Amino acid sequence: MAFLALPANAFVDPQGHNRAAIEAVFQQVAAQILDYLAGASDHVPLPSVQGIPVRGIPEQPTAIAPLLDALGDLMAQSMNPSHPGYMGHMDPLPSTASIVGDWVAAALNNNMLSVEMSPALSRLEPLLLAEIAQLFGLGETAGGLLTSGGTLANLQALTVARNVHLGSLYEGLAGGPPPVIFASELAHTSIQKAGMLLGLGLNGVVPIPASTRGQMDVGALEAKIQSAIAQGHKPFAVVATAGTTVTGNIDPLPDIARVAQAYGLWFHVDAAYGGAIAFSPNHRYRLAGIEQADSVTFNPQKWLYVTKTCASVLFRDLGLLHSHFRVSAPYMNTEADWANLGELSVQGTRHTDVLKLWLTLAHLGKTGCAELIDASYALTDHFVALVRQRPQLELASDPDMNLICFRSCPSALPPEQWDSWNAGLQQYLLNQHQTFLSLPVFRGQRWLKAVLLNPFTTAAQLSDLFLAVDEYVQKVR
Repeated sequence: MAFLALPANAFVDPQGHNRAAIEAVFQQVAAQILDYLAGASDHVPLPSVQGIPVRGIPEQPTAIAPLLDALGDLMAQSMNPSHPGYMGHMDPLPSTASIVGDWVAAALNNNMLSVEMSPALSRLEPLLLAEIAQLFGLGETAGGLLTSGGTLANLQALTVARNVHLGSLYEGLAGGPPPVIFASELAHTSIQKAGMLLGLGLNGVVPIPASTRGQMDVGALEAKIQSAIAQGHKPFAVVATAGTTVTGNIDPLPDIARVAQAYGLWFHVDAAYGGAIAFSPNHRYRLAGIEQADSVTFNPQKWLYVTKTCASVLFRDLGLLHSHFRVSAPYMNTEADWANLGELSVQGTRHTDVLKLWLTLAHLGKTGCAELIDASYALTDHFVALVRQRPQLELASDPDMNLICFRSCPSALPPEQWDSWNAGLQQYLLNQHQTFLSLPVFRGQRWLKAVLLNPFTTAAQLSDLFLAVDEYVQKVR
């Protein structure tokens, strides 16, 4: 059939008739990407948006050349995590292998819904996830799934927990005592979203106070469990966090595991960020206790530098996912030895994230991953030392990871003005020194947060950063 309106390069002709034209487009895009990434230090870490070069959907097709120009404008106005001064959030620069993996995945356009729709990759994912589960010590029956973000991973884990402990796979929450989940007051908001989506409501997630170190208070956890039982509630899960979003702390996992076991609760660990520590022989002791978890959320898209999205949910007993979640789809063919992953996950159609994950882990190797983790900790030690050298600065907590939350407490100003003073410091560092720190709210106050992910960030750069802080202190008194 002749398509008169479509551009000649709208698709890659499977017989190769327009190969040269497509090759020219791909080469230009590859050059644009490489120019952008190789020159990332020349662009600010967080640009202001001057105008979106999109004018809606045109009536007629548009030539590819002006679209690539518009693409360049969008790239120039995008968040720039490749800049060594980008420290504000848990957004790494992308590994080379994961960029390649994403490009190939887009070209293949397979669907992780079923083995038939992704015959090689539906086999690769469970094999790779089982190996990752072993890094956490979850045992020989462990395995997992990739998800589009940690929020879905936490939802998936807690759905299985609810179904296992409350028998709600078929009947749902049909009467009975109101079920509750326990999580630190500093847990990620996705736990509350899971409570809402699981029919518990936001109040079905009981917040547990955190210590001054940003860790769940285990004594308070046990007291809250006992109180819930006394009030006629049905506890079924406790969520520990290995890497809180604002202060980067790790809950006392062994103690929480002990409490969960004592009360017969599902033990879930949200290690979306901190799970990468398992790759470092020097630091994996910080995750002690995670091997007792019933489920774990882990996001390689963070501290393992895989392009977004790439998150996972792991189960100690993968069989529980099959028996307490799986919904068979009659429109999909089945394989004797391989599951249709769309039947096991919240998502049906899903991007083939396993390709870029496998490529990144194979390219870096365990040793390379460990080196990246260890380097982040070395920078963290240097950063913390620089904070402690300055009496006007304070830490929100002693960091357990490469995330530091701190602020200035200028003695010349009343405490009610400290928030605006620190906000001014954030903008000064961004505008004058091309360093982006975020400004989260912690315990009702504004703090500066640095996440030391970029392997091209140096100790000398951090020293210069604090000289800039000193400059601001002198300017704004």
